Amino acid sequence: MAFNKIWYTVALGLLLPFSYAHTDFFTSIGHMTDLINTEKDLVVSLKDYIKAEESKLEQIKKWAEKLDQLTDTATKDPEGFLGHPVNAFKLMKRLNTEWGELESLVLKDMSDGFISNMTIQRQFFPNDEDQTGAAKALLRLQDTYNLDTDTLSRGNLPGVKHKSFLTAEDCFELGKIAYTEADYYHTELWMEQALKQLDEGEVSSADKVYILDYLSYAVYQQGDLGKAMMLTKRLLELDPEHQRANGNMKYFEYIMAKEKEANKSSTDSEDQMEKETEVKKKDYLPERRKYEMLCRGEGLKMTPRRQKRLFCRYYDGNRNPRYILGPVKQEDEWDKPRIVRFLDIISDEEIETVKELAKPRLSRATVHDPETGKLTTAHYRVSKSAWLSGYESPVVSRINTRIQDLTGLDVSTAEELQVANYGVGGQYEPHFDFARKDEPDAFKELGTGNRIATWLFYMSDVSAGGATVFPEVGASVWPKKGTAVFWYNLFPSGEGDYSTRHAACPVLVGNKWVSNKWLHERGQEFRRPCALSELE
Repeated sequence: MAFNKIWYTVALGLLLPFSYAHTDFFTSIGHMTDLINTEKDLVVSLKDYIKAEESKLEQIKKWAEKLDQLTDTATKDPEGFLGHPVNAFKLMKRLNTEWGELESLVLKDMSDGFISNMTIQRQFFPNDEDQTGAAKALLRLQDTYNLDTDTLSRGNLPGVKHKSFLTAEDCFELGKIAYTEADYYHTELWMEQALKQLDEGEVSSADKVYILDYLSYAVYQQGDLGKAMMLTKRLLELDPEHQRANGNMKYFEYIMAKEKEANKSSTDSEDQMEKETEVKKKDYLPERRKYEMLCRGEGLKMTPRRQKRLFCRYYDGNRNPRYILGPVKQEDEWDKPRIVRFLDIISDEEIETVKELAKPRLSRATVHDPETGKLTTAHYRVSKSAWLSGYESPVVSRINTRIQDLTGLDVSTAEELQVANYGVGGQYEPHFDFARKDEPDAFKELGTGNRIATWLFYMSDVSAGGATVFPEVGASVWPKKGTAVFWYNLFPSGEGDYSTRHAACPVLVGNKWVSNKWLHERGQEFRRPCALSELE
């Protein structure tokens, strides 16, 4: 018998469209989209492998069925069957040659192509840091937007296009990551959610014993001894021989007995435990509370009297020749500090060009460390950024000119255009754009003075979250594709305006792209003359 050759082709050509190795995928949705193509390629490769295995089994099956019929006939009358010389020859041939070919086919490894593809692609896979970063982002979104675990688990988020949900195993993994960070508050929330979904009948590989083990300890760490004992008892009902649970139960009983000996009334004890369980992982500072409220759209509302001072207008850049006949639309977002928004100020084509130029260069965004004077990554800034010079593209040059015309400020001393893409729960917590007096050398290398003003383009709409907020004054500016906002960081005197302290709220749903231009003091001496008063 001659076996047909099995052709097995695995697509190896759809490698990632970027040539760099792993670089903090979780900090940029733009880079994470490349992983979708990678996973699709692996699925195609896996399906090819399955087809090859199925083809191999089909040939083995046909061979078995053929021989089954043949041997049934032969065994009924062996001598008569072999009395035919052709049958005798074919028996010799089968046992000497064809069974060997069958053996080779059975031993043939059809996974080589798939494994080769996996090996090539694996160098571009996310790592533990990415998984942990994405998990922390979910916890951050939960806190910032006051989301309960059930809402997040069921994927009931505003503006979602592709609804997804968390399995009990996913919830267990989130709880474990919180546990490793000693974040017992979130550990309790997510372990309870995992347990709830299992109790509701979800089929999962997550084990109730493991969940209860983590949960009881997290609850104990937050001071709720009674609940910790109850959970431990439930664990022991499932696994009476659990060594750690038995040890914990004895310890809990010992602690409980000591409390009784100390004559603590049950009421006082319950009140104390209730207070302790309400304590979250973080101590929320007043600014933190303001920041999160503004991100949720719950900030202070401007009084009607102040609102009457806000206008929208057609703006010609103070009679700039380029805009006299075609002024741009401008509207006031806030009065103090004055924040203005320019509408339809950057086209979709320009946005795509800027994104395409920036995407290959995106790297983890950094902040200035006042202690070392160097740039470093920080947990409170989750995004990737790239810098574009005017000479690289006529589009970037045209954008720079537009900023200069509309602000009246010289962009020759400004920093390059910074393009940023935010990752899972991407954010930038409250910060100043300008250097304070305790940071005299912040921009010394540039030699262009302090950052006098900020121009910020919104290059995408965001389904939920992602606002730019100013906690000091209660302002919230929401992303709108094609618009830009502008404000001065310094008073005309050169003193810093501390009311411009701002933050980029976590992106709850969607993909946020922005680009900004930081304009500096040098070159503005006659464009924005110094005032006599510090606060003018």
